Amino acid sequence: MEIWVDADACPKPVKEILFRAAERAQVTVTLVSNSFLRLPESPFLRFLMVEAGPGGADDEIARRCAPGDLVITADIPLAARVVEKGVRALDPRGRMYDENNIKQILSMRDFMDSMRGSGLETGGPGGYGGREKQLFANELDRFLAGR
Repeated sequence: MEIWVDADACPKPVKEILFRAAERAQVTVTLVSNSFLRLPESPFLRFLMVEAGPGGADDEIARRCAPGDLVITADIPLAARVVEKGVRALDPRGRMYDENNIKQILSMRDFMDSMRGSGLETGGPGGYGGREKQLFANELDRFLAGR
């Protein structure tokens, strides 16, 4: 079991939670990004740099992850790709994506995207704060306890 992180847009508090969880659970956490990231020294933390460009980190994560792994991403299309492979995905705001909910979530995302494309202002996600951080930490702990 490995945790893969779509690290380009991952909030710093989420990375910090993952660093601590990697040590506590002794699980490998691989951060994938198209720009250099400095990680704490740990045998459980890895960094994988990919070429800059659209989808580079997503494609690498989707290619490398395997059933039983967890992918941390806010990218719903990436979550759909990995769930299709039998991998679960967790949004930095604490929403777990799996085979039971990903199709509905992806449909809603596509609908909202088409609404924005037609000129409707739909707003974006709210700020990232303590509530979102706690929801993420709780879902990560549940996943790690069930592995």
